[in-house]
Amino acid sequence: MITERRRIDELDYLKCVCIVLMVVFHLAYFGDMYPVAKKFVYTFHMPAFLFLSGYLANTSKSWQSFGKYLLWLVVPYAVMESGYVFMASLLPIREHIDSLTPGVFFDKLLLHPIGPYWFIHTLILLETFCYVIMRYVKPSVEAVVLFALACWLLSVPGVELLSFSNALYFVAGAALRRSGLNILSVFASKTPLALVPLVLLCLDSDNFDRATLAGAVITWLVMSLMLYVYRYVRVGRHVLYIGRHTLVILLFSPIFTLLAKAFIPLFSFDPTALSFMVVSVAFVLFGCFALARLLDFIGISRWLLGKEKTV
Repeated sequence: MITERRRIDELDYLKCVCIVLMVVFHLAYFGDMYPVAKKFVYTFHMPAFLFLSGYLANTSKSWQSFGKYLLWLVVPYAVMESGYVFMASLLPIREHIDSLTPGVFFDKLLLHPIGPYWFIHTLILLETFCYVIMRYVKPSVEAVVLFALACWLLSVPGVELLSFSNALYFVAGAALRRSGLNILSVFASKTPLALVPLVLLCLDSDNFDRATLAGAVITWLVMSLMLYVYRYVRVGRHVLYIGRHTLVILLFSPIFTLLAKAFIPLFSFDPTALSFMVVSVAFVLFGCFALARLLDFIGISRWLLGKEKTV
């Protein structure tokens, strides 16, 4: 969910696929009908985002530029997570909070976020440590090891500010960038043969765990296969547009996935729920971009995201 000066279309394509899958399986009605598919997608879609975020992390920025970048992660995170926590105390959602006290509120906001905004919380921590360590520890191997150690310290019992398994994907992306290797040469498969080991791994759903070696391999195989498809399928500008604005979708999609529940009775004729999923995903994406444009128009974007125009 980070950008660099020179856009890489393949990475925007990957981010588009992953953010759409996030929306699909945040539709509780659909996800509950396909629990194995949901578990499979959860194995790789956020790890892929974390890996790409680590790869695209820019540690050459000045302190001022990095501080500004970080500020405009913190502000939307604080606003949206606060709203999510408050609504979780009112609505009968899975992360319902029975008794919202100031202590519970600040615990969720600062230490243990709920909802999809955990990703931004994790990103803020990882970006900060990555910037400080990678900028000032020059030997690459030592920098990566120190960064991984810092992530582990943030994950130990009693601290638990992030998941170490999640952090390792970001560390791996940062290490790849530090190595000087091109990400496309590492992931872009020239044949569909990656499908064979992927199918074999998928025969056992116990492999659907991002915190295991099998989960990491699945993530690599899926990213490779998606890039293989990219080589032969014409990707429209709308796909890349979505991939370039994943933060907008992450921030606003909970609003529209909640509203999409109203569609459930309309699709009772479809026992597969696929029609519900397609319509709901389109509704969520359209709603996110419409809301972003509205915020641009009325001038709130500059206060929420630090930009005059977000989309």
